[in-house]
Amino acid sequence: MCLGLASYRAKQRDGWTSEMVSDLVFYGALGVVLGGRVGYVLFYEFDKFLENPIWLFQVWTGGMSFHGGFLGVMIAMLFWCKKYQKTWFQTLDFIAPCVPTGLMFGRFGNFIGGELYGRAVTDPNYPFGMIFPTDPLQLVRHPSQIYQAICEGLILFIVLWWFSSKPRPRMAVSALFLMGYGVARFVMEFFRQPDADQGFILFGWMTKGQILTVPMLLIGLWMMWYAYQKKIYDWGPQKNS
Repeated sequence: MCLGLASYRAKQRDGWTSEMVSDLVFYGALGVVLGGRVGYVLFYEFDKFLENPIWLFQVWTGGMSFHGGFLGVMIAMLFWCKKYQKTWFQTLDFIAPCVPTGLMFGRFGNFIGGELYGRAVTDPNYPFGMIFPTDPLQLVRHPSQIYQAICEGLILFIVLWWFSSKPRPRMAVSALFLMGYGVARFVMEFFRQPDADQGFILFGWMTKGQILTVPMLLIGLWMMWYAYQKKIYDWGPQKNS
């Protein structure tokens, strides 16, 4: 789906070809897989890695991190940009609106697999509560994966697609992605069950996911301010030559 959306966007922009889009999606997927695994090990299970470094490569045991995958994509984009002579933010602004669709299907996968489920509901009559077969406590919980699929996926996709449908200053679309995901993920963490070995890290209520998301939100705010200060346009009637 991401490839199809990116191909559609390429037709609306000068200087983009189907080959570039296919390569971009490939580089991005590689960054997600490698970065997601390395990020999970570094951010969540570093002690386990120190005890058994080979565990890093045992991907069948599970363990992926969005924040690690995000950093992996950022690094992969550098190599792609060098190959096709595009700036980093030109590339990120182009692909950012397509990313939430991948996040959405990823959360659906979490739901089907019964992993990363939500906290126990406080109201026994809550209509969306459910018991996950993989939950050892068998409590009625929030289907937080579905909440995340809607907020971090569908809604963020709609907002970014609308925002990027008109010429925006360079960095603005990327900034909105960081801010939108940052807010959505921070809020969704209140419904998601913290990892058993992590719990609440700060102030007795902040999870590791929230802590890692705060820098994304702050960087996104700064980028949006900077984008509208510089007002460099890569397409449309205001395009800078």
